[in-house]
Order: sequence, then structure tokens, then C-alpha cells
Amino acid sequence: MKRLLLVTAGLFLLAAACKPPKMDAYEKNLEIPGHDWAYDYKPSFEVKFEPEDTAWLYNIYVNVRHTAAYPYSNLWLLVGTQYPGDSIPQSQRVELPLAEASGKWLGSGIDDIYEHRVPIQRNAIFDKPGTYKISFEQNMRQNPLPNVMNVGLRIEKAGKRP
Repeated sequence: MKRLLLVTAGLFLLAAACKPPKMDAYEKNLEIPGHDWAYDYKPSFEVKFEPEDTAWLYNIYVNVRHTAAYPYSNLWLLVGTQYPGDSIPQSQRVELPLAEASGKWLGSGIDDIYEHRVPIQRNAIFDKPGTYKISFEQNMRQNPLPNVMNVGLRIEKAGKRP
């Protein structure tokens, strides 16, 4: 009887392990070379959505890590999104607020390094299964943009689509 229970439990574990993982959250951060973000460095992320993932709404965030010496209270980005089957990405200019008007950083900080997770779209719909390519291009007047250490993308489930 004990052996039958162990075999049954093992089969359930094996069946669960064979199921493809569903996308609950995606997060990837990339280092900015030399901590100076030049116009020609465009970090890119590829996110794959399975057919069952398209029934959900998602929240999209940009992660930014910078030093206290970052000279601005915000960061402007061009966010490019290439949908499955499309050859040309769609671009949108987005502002990321990083500090209050008083100069106090909005993100969390340790010593002189600050991290931000800034929402750029709530309840986004990824209605086509396949690979989405998302890229970031800094769109500030200063080039290169100093003291930016990392930039990243986070996508997390927000709930079922109505």
C-alpha cells in the first residue's frame, strides 16, 4: 500500500513537471555599458506568450537602477514593441518619474544606488501567441546619459480578461 502511494505521488509530480510553465511574471534587467547610456545602445527583451497566456491582462513596468549622481528627476524612453508576425516595431515615448519636485528619489535606495519599478502600462493585452520584442532607447537631451547602471522590463499578470 505504501509503495502504491509513492508511485502515485511520483506520477503526479512527473505529470506536473511535464506541463509547460505559464507566464505569471517576466523580469530581466540589463547592465548599461560603463553606466553611460548612449543613444545607440537599445536594450532589447523577448517575451514569449503561449495561447493560454493571451487570456490574461498584464501590468508592464520599467526597472531603472542609477546612482545618486544621476542629474535628472526623470527619464524619457522610446519603448519599441514588435508583435509576433510584425516586422516593424511600434514606438511610444514614455516618461519615467524618478524623483519628487523636492529632489527626493522615489525608488528604494541603498547607499548611493537607487532602484525604481515604474509602471508604464496597466492591463495590457497580449492577444497573439508568440514572441514579443520590447526595446528601450533613452530619449533625453544628454548623450550619453550618465550614472544609469541598469534598465529592465517586468511583466506580471494583472487578472483574467473580461
